[in-house]
Amino acid sequence: MTETMNAAAFLDACAVDPDVLLLRPDYRALLLVVDGSAADAFDHNADAVDALVSAAETRARGLLAERSADELPHVASWRDAYRAFGAKPQRTRNSLEALTRRAELALPRVNALTDISNAISVLHQIPLGGEDLDRYQGPARLMRAAGTETFDTVVNGETILEHPEPGEVVWCDTAGVTCRRWNWRQGRRTSLSNDTRTALFILDALAPVSDEALHAAGDALVEALSSGTGNVQVSKRLVAA
Repeated sequence: MTETMNAAAFLDACAVDPDVLLLRPDYRALLLVVDGSAADAFDHNADAVDALVSAAETRARGLLAERSADELPHVASWRDAYRAFGAKPQRTRNSLEALTRRAELALPRVNALTDISNAISVLHQIPLGGEDLDRYQGPARLMRAAGTETFDTVVNGETILEHPEPGEVVWCDTAGVTCRRWNWRQGRRTSLSNDTRTALFILDALAPVSDEALHAAGDALVEALSSGTGNVQVSKRLVAA
C-alpha cells in the first residue's frame, strides 16, 4: 500500500472484475485491513495461538470423520469454481480443502499471523489468505489473467518467477500476481512474516455460505488477532456482485 493511501482508500480501490463474477455470480470477498497486530506481539501469548490451531485440527478431524473432504459443502463449491476457469481441483486444491486435509493430521506452523488465519479458515470453513499490506503496490484486484503477469514463488528452495495460465483467476496488484488460482497459492513478495505490521486478509465465499457466516469468520479472525495486543485497528469491505 502506498504511503499516500490509507486503509479506507485502499479498500475502496480494490475490485473484483466482472469476468470473474460471470463465472460465479455468488462470489463474495470480505476484505479486512488489520493494523497493529504484529506476529511478534504473540510471543507472550503463544498458548492462545496453540489453542486455536488445536481447535482447528479437532474440527477438521470431526468433519472428515463424517465425509470426504471433497464432499464438504464449501469445498465442493470451490471445486466447481476451479473447473469453471479450467483448473483441475484434484491436482491444485483450493486453500480450504488443502488446509482441512492437512489439519486432520496437523496444521503447518509458519508465524503467528499465518497460523491464526489458517486456523480460522478451517474452523469456519472459509478460504482465507493474509498479505503484508506494506509490500503491496496499489490496490488488490481479482481478475482473469492474460498469462503475461508475473508470480514469485519457491520451487526446490529457490525463488522463481512463474506466469498464470490465460483465463486463470488471480489476485494481483500493480506489480504482479499475489495469489494464483483464486486462493490456491500466495506469492512470496507480499506474504505475512514476523515483520508484518499491517495485514490484508481476504476471505472468500461461495454459496451455500451466507454473508452472515462470512462476517462471523471475519469477526473471529479480528478477535484472535486482538488477543496479541488490544490495539488493533480494523477496516473492512464486502465486495460482491
